[in-house]
Amino acid sequence: MRYLSRKLPRTLVAGVVALGAASVVPGVAAAHFERAGHVYVNDNTTGMNTVAGFARGAHGHLTPLQGSPFVAGGSGTGAGLASQGAIQVSSDGHFVIAVDAGSNEISVLRIKRNGELEQVPHGVVPSGGPRPVSVAENDGLVYVANTGAGGSNYTGFRLSPSGRLRPLPASTISLPDDAQPGDVLFNATGTNVIGARVNTSQIDSFSVGPGGLLTAAPGSPFAAQAPGPFGSEFRPTDPRQLFVTNAHAGTGNGTVSAFNVGIDGTLASIGSSPFADYQTAPCWVEITHDGAYLFAVNTGSSAISRYAIAPDGALRLLGSTTVSNQAGIGAVDARLSSDGGTLYVDESGVAAIGEFAVDGGNLTEQGAVPLPAGATPAGLAVR
Repeated sequence: MRYLSRKLPRTLVAGVVALGAASVVPGVAAAHFERAGHVYVNDNTTGMNTVAGFARGAHGHLTPLQGSPFVAGGSGTGAGLASQGAIQVSSDGHFVIAVDAGSNEISVLRIKRNGELEQVPHGVVPSGGPRPVSVAENDGLVYVANTGAGGSNYTGFRLSPSGRLRPLPASTISLPDDAQPGDVLFNATGTNVIGARVNTSQIDSFSVGPGGLLTAAPGSPFAAQAPGPFGSEFRPTDPRQLFVTNAHAGTGNGTVSAFNVGIDGTLASIGSSPFADYQTAPCWVEITHDGAYLFAVNTGSSAISRYAIAPDGALRLLGSTTVSNQAGIGAVDARLSSDGGTLYVDESGVAAIGEFAVDGGNLTEQGAVPLPAGATPAGLAVR
């Protein structure tokens, strides 16, 4: 599972789900959030891939960690990956897992007490297919989405306590060459896995068996509600609610879909889904830790759409916040800080991480921190 940005730590999941769409996460959850403070970026650099690491200050401002960027071990592509989830923090908070799309590998790095990273011995392994673009982890079970001619698939691994990745036998699920999977993720309880096929506008949905193998839901893959399903996110407070951005409907026609997910993985539309944002190419999506608000990054119009989420999962558009940097692709991946107070946005056009203060469903741009020279960033992860 995608730690914090994709779900809360295992020790907090039950309590947060029980809160429903409460406005704050009290008690031990808040204490945990106050202690967390690191952001990691898959630089996707050619030759030797690196991971940039940052410490988060009291007001959300990022400062590069000593020794950053850290060598990942594989190779990046030097170009955007058009995916969500290219880097994750493991659900125990001990490791960073990053895709090396240029060498068809996955790298695991250990997180030190001060947030700095070090390579795990034998921590670089083949991804099980060409061009890995997205990875998800839950309680040591890992799935990666590979997208490339002759080998697009989802492939499973086990992550050992020492950080070694080992292939999960019989776990590979082959996909058509033109599927272009752009995201793979677990729900908070680890019982379902979702994958988005960007090019063929379909959504894969699976239940997870006791041994970690996936079983396709009846009717999977499901037709997306609009062209180009891209980023996807389960509601942190309700692992049965799924939200998927639709990126390829054209100028001003962006939407976000909302689904109820059955135990067997069956998808059922919520309300009047899909919900319009009147922007272009909503790709990346993030939901506040209390489950109350959803942010969709519109890559084509460099704006972040803001929605309120009703208890039943229906969305209400609050507005859109323009990203001030409009150079090239001004905004792509986005992740919330662990205290929920800052939204970090990958401004890949200028190789920087934008910092937005979060106040309920409102965003205020605070500044940006540059990425290392040569970075072509592909994914954010928060600890």
